[in-house]
Amino acid sequence: MVTAFIMVKTAAGKSDELLSAVRESEGITEAHIVAGQYDIIAEATGTEVYDIMQSVSNHVRDLEGVSDTRTYICLE
Repeated sequence: MVTAFIMVKTAAGKSDELLSAVRESEGITEAHIVAGQYDIIAEATGTEVYDIMQSVSNHVRDLEGVSDTRTYICLE
């Protein structure tokens, strides 16, 4: 099992409505609004790194109002 954290930057005022959409995205196990450079942090799991990258590319990045993402794969 592979785990990753996805940092999501949203358009102004979109964090609240995007939070539930991110939470419902395939492969996402948790998501929270945070303060800082990014607006939402999400945890994703998959069988392989490819599964997580597909989920981020096809589900999270495509959401209207998402302006940037950064994916950090856990090494432990």
